[in-house]
Amino acid sequence: MEGCVAKRSLAGRSETSERARFGSFWLLEQEAVFHLRPPVYHTRFASRASIVTDYCQEACVKLAELFLGELDREGPLTRRALEAVPEGRDDWKPHARSMPLGRLAGLVAMMPSWLTMIVEKDELDVVPPAGTTSPYQRELKTRTALVEELEKGIAGARAALQGTSEDHLLKPWQLKAGGTVVQERPRHVMLRDAINHLAHHRGQLTVYLRLNDVPVPAIYGPSADDQRF
Repeated sequence: MEGCVAKRSLAGRSETSERARFGSFWLLEQEAVFHLRPPVYHTRFASRASIVTDYCQEACVKLAELFLGELDREGPLTRRALEAVPEGRDDWKPHARSMPLGRLAGLVAMMPSWLTMIVEKDELDVVPPAGTTSPYQRELKTRTALVEELEKGIAGARAALQGTSEDHLLKPWQLKAGGTVVQERPRHVMLRDAINHLAHHRGQLTVYLRLNDVPVPAIYGPSADDQRF
């Protein structure tokens, strides 16, 4: 506790503002500080990155390993959803303002490649200059194409994570729109957001399947059509 109080005093910010600014990174930092003796904090650490890096080394838990484990779990579940996508209904949507089925399925298939991008690049502009195209948006017309894109993205993300370092995952990454920075957070936070984002759109896709009278695969437990766990 003494170490945490000293840290906040040195930083000149309240606990509330720290949490709001750094989110999950703040929580990991608190855990690190509570596990390290207060005198160690005063004499050895000069930054947030060094606190978390040292704690990760002591606990033998690597951020990259956590994300690799998630890929191993989420990949097969995502494949189940994509293998159920009906072909020939790409333009179907439940509402005039909803995303078409084909675009949604393609998005889900390509989202694992976002992890590679976050590790290997420093930014993404979602509104690129006129005349340029995004490599993260393509039409995938068949279930085979969807699954192949998913597997390629997972393989690329696994290689990127296996080749990176803890320090690199603590460095900032930027999301831009028309050249303006709209988000800037540590890479590991953006990786977590990308995986959460995948789960969100995969869930949306299962609703589309149900509305098209397609059996819904089990994801985090049995569905009415699939009793697998």
